[in-house]
Amino acid sequence: MSKVIAIFGAGTGLGVSVAHRFGREGFRVALVARRKDRLDALVEQVAGKGIEAAAFSADLSEPAEVPALVAAIRARFGRIDVIEYGPIGGEQGFTPAAQLDATTLQGLIPLLLLTPVEVVRAVLPEWTERGDGAFLLTHGYSAAQPMPHLSGVGPVMSAARNYLYSLSGELADTGVYAGTLSIGAMIARSEAATAVVADSDSLAAFPVVDPDDLAEHYWDMYTKRDRIEQIYPESLAPQTIAG
Repeated sequence: MSKVIAIFGAGTGLGVSVAHRFGREGFRVALVARRKDRLDALVEQVAGKGIEAAAFSADLSEPAEVPALVAAIRARFGRIDVIEYGPIGGEQGFTPAAQLDATTLQGLIPLLLLTPVEVVRAVLPEWTERGDGAFLLTHGYSAAQPMPHLSGVGPVMSAARNYLYSLSGELADTGVYAGTLSIGAMIARSEAATAVVADSDSLAAFPVVDPDDLAEHYWDMYTKRDRIEQIYPESLAPQTIAG
């Protein structure tokens, strides 16, 4: 039975590129997102490449729905081997730290922290029993490098990044891989790239990356399993901000 990758937060940018990259290697693809009309269009696009794909409509800001969602994917494909979790879209914008409040953070925590934890909980028994599996977490560079004016999503993603690092250490020698891709760029063809208003010097300085290049990074991480985190562009390195 061929392997299955489930892409949580599938979109027109990185999600579909990951589907194409893994699909070329024989993976079947489960595409998960909230809007069924967009999902159906993505399934048609992926299937046009000769890749078996199916859509699963779900609100990823509802962690309690994860067990049923994972069960539905298993019922359709029989297994799950890889998960790529990256549901950032145009609705999740930056907030300057000086303007950040608890309400904003509470709105981001389910999607960016609680749901990925529940996804891992739902698939980990299958993976540990099989001795193979991979959880690929996508986040923005502000999770690794705090930057003025680019807060909000950063603190919540940094918590998920912390979790991912701990998870990776605990899964060492089990055959299960956990890795994260930290992206300091706008992703071409993505909904987020078209929605972001580049009204800060920090955002304006960000490069634009082809999602096919990022998908290639994920394939390399998945096959080599030699690093927990890949930062793009590689020239970026977290630094301490001077006071």
